[in-house]
Amino acid sequence: MQNLRYSPQDEQMLMTHLWSSQLKNDPLAFVMYVFPWGKAGTPLEKHRGPRRWQKKVLRDIGTHVARNAGKTSMYDVLRMARASGRGIGKSALVSWLVHWMVSTRIGSTAIVSANSESQLRSVTWAEITKWLSMALNSHWFEISATRVIPAKWLTDLVEQDLKLGTRYWGVEGKLWSSENPDSYAGVHNFAGVMLVFDESSGIPDSIWSVAAGFFTEDTPNRFWLAFSNPRRNSGYFYECFNSKRDFWDTDTIDARSVEGTDVEFYKSIIDEYGPESYQANVEVYGAFPDSGEDLFISPSLVEGAMGRALEIDPLAPITVGVDPARFGADSTVIVVRQGRKVLEIRKYQGEDTMEIVGRVIDAIEDFRPAMVAVDEGGLGAGIVDRLKEQRYKIKGVNFASKPRNHMMYVNKRAEIWGLMRDWLKEGDIPQDKYLKKDLVGPTTKYDSKGAMQLESKQDMKKRGLASPDAADALALTFSHPVASRGGGYRNNEKKSYNTQNMATLSWMGA
Repeated sequence: MQNLRYSPQDEQMLMTHLWSSQLKNDPLAFVMYVFPWGKAGTPLEKHRGPRRWQKKVLRDIGTHVARNAGKTSMYDVLRMARASGRGIGKSALVSWLVHWMVSTRIGSTAIVSANSESQLRSVTWAEITKWLSMALNSHWFEISATRVIPAKWLTDLVEQDLKLGTRYWGVEGKLWSSENPDSYAGVHNFAGVMLVFDESSGIPDSIWSVAAGFFTEDTPNRFWLAFSNPRRNSGYFYECFNSKRDFWDTDTIDARSVEGTDVEFYKSIIDEYGPESYQANVEVYGAFPDSGEDLFISPSLVEGAMGRALEIDPLAPITVGVDPARFGADSTVIVVRQGRKVLEIRKYQGEDTMEIVGRVIDAIEDFRPAMVAVDEGGLGAGIVDRLKEQRYKIKGVNFASKPRNHMMYVNKRAEIWGLMRDWLKEGDIPQDKYLKKDLVGPTTKYDSKGAMQLESKQDMKKRGLASPDAADALALTFSHPVASRGGGYRNNEKKSYNTQNMATLSWMGA
């Protein structure tokens, strides 16, 4: 052990600690332990630890590890995607994660790829080597152009004393070729595999497909992490937040909310290019860019509605929208709105018609709404019939029916989405990632008379987008005029739902 940085006794203590379940299962604790936060004379002298968003990611990974720790088979693969604005510390987080992986899991493999060779070598790999040089156990590893491997003294010790294999142990910066995606195929390692895509918005779909093969073994230590500015509104990274959102842990980080960043710099981008510009969305908000003028609802409009915290208006009527789905990837969604505020969103998947009827009745009994609107296309027709049979006053809405304003809209669905878009300018919706993606998903087109038509669910699925179930449910709350609260019912009123006392009618419910 002549190459040890510490005495044999101290080295043994370091190994014991780094290989303990405490640090193996808690990446945040590992990061706080292994780097010299706040230590004078180091680059971290003025830093006390990771930023809040980084801590959250580290804690979320720790939670995933804890869940797998209680299993003996059928382990979950962590798939995590984060979209963000510029300069928030993505590459630093990548460095900590790969270092945690290979330091706490003997024999494990970490693979790092980026959107280009230049990004990988000059940014991502440079950051990895910078952080490794500051780590307590930096002497455990040797660094080359795109590899970090354990030192020979360490592999000898592990193989001789612990009888563990070290062939695949280390970090690899892996390049890819869109012309030959099969060449990207990686190792299969029972000791654990971590795959990190940095600036993953620019990595082709074919590489993502091949990468899925890295995780075929049923082992607890499988991590697939993707970080990027959301530069494209297509591709696999985009779909992590849309059609594949049920398979990925996703979040969006506005750069202005991250401590230690230059808020004035972000303000200058917004001032120069405009608050709804491509640059503002991608570089600041961490929002996927609009697809152009054919996007019906802009991300900034949705963000504005999510940023409000309005008081409930007790005089505003309560309306309920129901977008039913039976089986498959789509969900039944029930949205409850009172005036300018969405009170609740309820989602159910895989339920039959009678179960959905029961869910709607529960919402009626809980909120005593002035109006309940159900999409009566397909499965919804049976739900409407059954509720009416039980003497509930339900409005069945046919999305393909004629709108009131036929000069502006092709059908009823386009019209109620138009009303919803107007409402969003002053409305209050919850921080619900599914609702947000649903609202900004559909595009529009115009017929020969200039009337607007919203993109169908079927066409959205062809583009790889999820059905906008939550947004359709919210739009249904605008399908009929409702009474102001003189004739509506407060939540604690005991009046029969079937009683109607219509006062002032309002499309907006305000």
